[in-house]
Amino acid sequence: MSSSDRSRAVDLTRTYEVRTYGCQMNVHDSERLSGLLEGAGYVRAPEGSDGDADVVVFNTCAVRENADNRLYGNLGRLAPMKTKRPGMQIAVGGCLAQKDRDTIVKRAPWVDVVFGTHNIGKLPVLLERARIQEEAQVEIAESLEAFPSTLPTRRESAYAAWVSISVGCNNTCTFCIVPALRGKEKDRRTGDILAEIEALVGEGVSEITLLGQNVNAYGSDIGDREAFSKLLRACGKIDGLERVRFTSPHPRDFTDDVIAAMAETPNVMPQLHMPMQSGSDSVLKAMRRSYRQERFLGIIDKVRASIPHAAITTDIIVGFPGETEEDFEQTLHAVREARFAQAFTFQYSKRPGTPAATMEGQIPKEVVQERYMRLSALQEEISWDENKKQVGRTLELMVAEGEGRKDGATHRLSGRAPDNRLVHFTKPDTEVRPGDVVTVEITYAAPHHLLAEGAPLDVRRTRAGDAWEKRNTAEAAKPAGVMLGLPQIGVPEPLPVATGSGCGLD
Repeated sequence: MSSSDRSRAVDLTRTYEVRTYGCQMNVHDSERLSGLLEGAGYVRAPEGSDGDADVVVFNTCAVRENADNRLYGNLGRLAPMKTKRPGMQIAVGGCLAQKDRDTIVKRAPWVDVVFGTHNIGKLPVLLERARIQEEAQVEIAESLEAFPSTLPTRRESAYAAWVSISVGCNNTCTFCIVPALRGKEKDRRTGDILAEIEALVGEGVSEITLLGQNVNAYGSDIGDREAFSKLLRACGKIDGLERVRFTSPHPRDFTDDVIAAMAETPNVMPQLHMPMQSGSDSVLKAMRRSYRQERFLGIIDKVRASIPHAAITTDIIVGFPGETEEDFEQTLHAVREARFAQAFTFQYSKRPGTPAATMEGQIPKEVVQERYMRLSALQEEISWDENKKQVGRTLELMVAEGEGRKDGATHRLSGRAPDNRLVHFTKPDTEVRPGDVVTVEITYAAPHHLLAEGAPLDVRRTRAGDAWEKRNTAEAAKPAGVMLGLPQIGVPEPLPVATGSGCGLD
């Protein structure tokens, strides 16, 4: 190929950018959207493009009250860029697209494609159709067309990966709109899950996170109440898989067999993120959560009895409609009893379309803010105390990429402990790559991270580190990801019929 031919080929390359909002399920869906676009011949735009791409995709979230304002603000900023850039296309997908549908094109007529949570595989086709017909394409499926894991995926990490085991949710929490947008729970076949994990391990991945809107309800769709614990044990038999995590479980479905599987499967990490939402029984009832404080704290006690070093984290909503000061004090009591390593705390905000949005007893903003500050202060104190208990421990860290914002200035690297605590450690003399494993001694604790200030005790090069190095070497020549599924140029083949996640507020 002559230099002029190469120049024309570069000019014909179409770039894309995917902007992601919301939960882990959306993050993983965006990996699939990237895989679909690269399979259709697009190339990821350079970092910091800020809308300067041929295709900009918004993968939206509908959980927050101001989610639509955020979307339309971003769309408004792209409108003049699109005017100046002939052929530029804008697509909107995700939960807000599933909810608002035709409204998006009415409010932002420069949008080319709107697609929902059930048909993300149609994105390349809809973009091409919009280009040819020169009009917006709005296509929202009412049910899942194919399990998303059948789609090509551009993995963001070479050493750690999400693996969906189910989509949708059968719960009816009054604050959450996700079940209405993601549909009823649909479980994936166990064999397909394990086959994907084995393929990922074959590519060099050493840590996987099992993902579902209500991950430990896995099996309800296939009639096996112990399916999730069996899946965890099966993961323990996969050679080369060093770390297994899962998110987010629901207390209602957290059974003793799951605790036993966690404790008895060496590569299942001593970490549990389980949303409590409130410590008040009356608020939990209003939220339509099917457990009470005693049941929740009982699960925590059982986990700690079986896995003494487990780090337990949670989600809590402050200021739910009708929450009294006594109710809030019950939440503070539960936090003191549970001693969470971290808590992700949220001030309640109305989710349009949820029962809670129209409930009586909406709490004034200033009251919610004051309670939120009290809860945050208490949890900060507990997090610091729990982290101080780690000082003096020797831990194996998986070296992480991009976790330590000050690593360059401090000459440190960052990694995750088995319980998922973030640790900044002294950079060793020998080369160490993301995905490699270092052994360190913890010397200092802060509320949200740990320090290992001495030289690492050991550095273990891994296949995951090799995979990271191989991918980054390849990216010097061409943007690349870890692809599952065969890439192709042009419109993808029709998806197979489905045979059979999450939201941080589960």
